[in-house]
Amino acid sequence: MRKFFQYLLILLTSLAMINAKERIEINFNRGWKFYLGDLRDAFKIDFNEKNWEKVRLPHDWAIKGPFDPNGDPGTGKLPWKGVGWYRKLFEIPDSYRDKIIYILFEGVMANPTVYVNGDSVGGWDYGYNSFYFNITKYLKPGDKNLIAVRVDTREHESRWYPGAGIYRNVKLIVVNKVHVDIWGTFVTNPEINEDYAITRVETRVNNFTDSTLQVKVITKIINPDGKEVTTDTVKAFIYKMRYHKFSQTLKINKPILWDINNPKLYMVKSFIFANNELHDVHITKFGIRTIKFTTKNGFFLNGRRLWFKGVNFHHDFGPLGAAFHRSVMKFRLEQLKDMGVNAIRTSHNVQAPELLELCDEMGFLVINEIFDKWDKKADFKPSMDFYEFAERNVRNFVKRDRNHPCVVIWSVGNEVWDLEANENNMIEKLEKMVEYFRKYDPTRPITLVTAGTGNIVKWRHFDYFDIHSYNYQRRYYEAYRIEPKPVIITESASTTSTRGFYKIPLPKEKTDFFTPELQVSSYDLNGPFWCDLPDEGFNYVETDTFVCGEFIWTGFDYLGEPTPYDNWYGVEVSKKLKPEQTARSSYFGIIDLAGIPKDRYYLYRSHWRDDVPTVHILPHWNWEGYEGEEIPVFVYTNGDQAELFLNGKSLGKKSKIPVSENLLERYRLMWNVKYEPGELKAVAYKNGNKIGEAIVNTASQPYKIRLTPLIKKIKSNGDDFAFILVEAVDKKGISCPHAMNIVNFKITGPGMIAGIANGNPQSYESFIDPKHSLFYGKAMLIVRSVEGKCGKIKIVAKSEGLKKGIAFIESK
Repeated sequence: MRKFFQYLLILLTSLAMINAKERIEINFNRGWKFYLGDLRDAFKIDFNEKNWEKVRLPHDWAIKGPFDPNGDPGTGKLPWKGVGWYRKLFEIPDSYRDKIIYILFEGVMANPTVYVNGDSVGGWDYGYNSFYFNITKYLKPGDKNLIAVRVDTREHESRWYPGAGIYRNVKLIVVNKVHVDIWGTFVTNPEINEDYAITRVETRVNNFTDSTLQVKVITKIINPDGKEVTTDTVKAFIYKMRYHKFSQTLKINKPILWDINNPKLYMVKSFIFANNELHDVHITKFGIRTIKFTTKNGFFLNGRRLWFKGVNFHHDFGPLGAAFHRSVMKFRLEQLKDMGVNAIRTSHNVQAPELLELCDEMGFLVINEIFDKWDKKADFKPSMDFYEFAERNVRNFVKRDRNHPCVVIWSVGNEVWDLEANENNMIEKLEKMVEYFRKYDPTRPITLVTAGTGNIVKWRHFDYFDIHSYNYQRRYYEAYRIEPKPVIITESASTTSTRGFYKIPLPKEKTDFFTPELQVSSYDLNGPFWCDLPDEGFNYVETDTFVCGEFIWTGFDYLGEPTPYDNWYGVEVSKKLKPEQTARSSYFGIIDLAGIPKDRYYLYRSHWRDDVPTVHILPHWNWEGYEGEEIPVFVYTNGDQAELFLNGKSLGKKSKIPVSENLLERYRLMWNVKYEPGELKAVAYKNGNKIGEAIVNTASQPYKIRLTPLIKKIKSNGDDFAFILVEAVDKKGISCPHAMNIVNFKITGPGMIAGIANGNPQSYESFIDPKHSLFYGKAMLIVRSVEGKCGKIKIVAKSEGLKKGIAFIESK
């Protein structure tokens, strides 16, 4: 009964909005049915969908597996290639008869064809981009309607796990015939100072009536406190079935600037009148800020020098697959914020619009990237018209994202190897690609991310874009000397590690990471041949003060690209791996696939944050069989000195050495400690004052399962998620670093298991099976709310021979 009244309230609200001549956006994620496989007539209204699965979007059909041990490690060994069908029956009220109705897909992987009531509406050919259709003429107001979507991933190419299906939100947008176009508002601030900001608002208004109309646009700007600060009115005639772009200039006194530490947003509220009757109300959020990229002094935000402390990440959510969930992304961004991250690069494709919304709200800067390669990796096929494909996708991408203050750079592509040799008229294509971006947004700088300098210098690609963006090993130097321009290290580090795994002795070379366990040691000293260690990246940015900053590869582990255990890596031993020895996810992440920070998290935090103390010890202190042998102990701290104690006895103080040729000594404190069980403690100091301490104890045998909710309250909307850290602990509550126990989870109350992961890149365990093993003592359980049901969610975790763990989450 409660759900009935909720739906009734939504319906009445929707009708009231339409009667008030305002637009309505309908969340179109519920009520879908799905079938994996190709069916000839699944688009027809009378098709029998009896055996179809009920799903709620966003949906990734491949993430439930099963993993194929012999599958392609590069794309995660999951069954993402295939054909799937989605169908949804829905009613269109008779009151919508004179409306215009759009359907907007934020992302479908891949090559979807959309049908409405049996007719083909159209398709899209880039699996990462957003697109929409005007479906008005296909609908039957006052009756039931069918939308069907055929998804075909078979021709999609990828270097990582792309997901499969309608994996982002879908919206139905209902408007009057005179309305602001989809992504039709463009807000810029050509002049900003302490006293005022000049704001220009361009509004594209459609007239889909059969008459020429006089249209009036009243634009109001609302400040972050919700107060109207300025308004302007403009009029023009719009011919029937045409559009007009209205331009207005407004002045905002004493503007509140958007900043990473003060992410305040303004709002443009556009009222559209035709013949003095209100037809549309459209809202656009924007921020007022200044950005400046300089050749000699890096990047300035609002006149303040700012280093990019950035990370790259792909679009998948580990155990949840490619399906986008706003609350999960928010949790991830909060983890990165705590580490000191202030910038994101959307490597290497269009990501969900909600990511940009969150970056606006939380204070992250963004390099917004549209493509990886300009060949099959971009879903571009040789039979297609490159220029038509590129401009169409740039148009949607830029118009969708150009009002976000967080976006400070457009990237036209990543490591476009064809461009390096100027194959297939690639210089001309680069010139056109940059032209398309400037056509839709002339206000932001544009870059192309490259990984080499030889042919880049030969063909002078940098003549076409504004910023040098290079991946790894100071490769920007040569191009910078020839053509001085602002510089960003768009991929730095690429250090690899496995959370909780430590190998001694320490490696002599970065590439010395192959182990019988097929894991990479978490001492943060390993990486592929092209990589830098974190310490090298710190040094580049500090030494080359003209550099704007760095973006680490990567913030999170992701499905696919499991270097070095992927059978292609350029070391002979990697090519001898059996298929089942190759991994299914990356080792690059600072945070593992389950969402658990690795040791490297605290190394970056110690360098990137001065406002809160950081003291972290590695490794664990359970080294049975190593009694009396030396164990390397590292301390990551933002102090300048630390003292290490073993069982109360001082092992001496170590200080960072800012001028040391050994970069590790600049950023890490290191001891060799003869192992004996007990307590290892580090006390950190800065300028002689204690700032904090960290303790690592030797654990005894696992005694119980401990559940620690990282999010304790969630919304009962069916789209909110809680993360519960799962650990095996001994009788004293000390985490057991070698525990690999199998845990069975049971949930009662208004919640369900959304996913489970343990961070092991070699694991083929299902992400949705309620039985899952720990990995080096830990795992992460993800719980999803049930729509419309409130109350306590009880989680019980049992493991043979151990006391069970119990935790509660509240769904409100």
